Amino acid sequence: MNVDDCLRTGILVKIAPDRQKAGSSLGMALHKLSLAERELKHGIYENAVISAYTAMFHAARALLFKDGFKERSHYAVFVYVNEVYSNKLERRYLNALNSLRLQRHELMYGIEQEDETEKGEASGTIETATEFLGCVKKIVF
Repeated sequence: MNVDDCLRTGILVKIAPDRQKAGSSLGMALHKLSLAERELKHGIYENAVISAYTAMFHAARALLFKDGFKERSHYAVFVYVNEVYSNKLERRYLNALNSLRLQRHELMYGIEQEDETEKGEASGTIETATEFLGCVKKIVF
């Protein structure tokens, strides 16, 4: 699926570019990143991973708002950022956004209990989310 497919199916919608919403989305990304760090500190590793992904999601969503799009699915955010920003964001960030999107879905909605998330995984996810947010801020502002 590509951006045109997402628009055709309605999981991406064209809107007026909105830097204020982009800024608000970046603010939410910072909040979720802070939450992830607190969860890590308290040993709540699974939630730390989910919060770090959510920070990445909101950062990526800021790019959509800046460009005049809104999403109706997490997948659409990934498709858009992967297609439109692959020349401005390192592949490792795009890969992390997608793999964490899938992991978050399984952690939240799956019926199979995953192996327990470890501290190192949560810490690495937070580090990646922090770097991604920094890159997105440079693009938005």
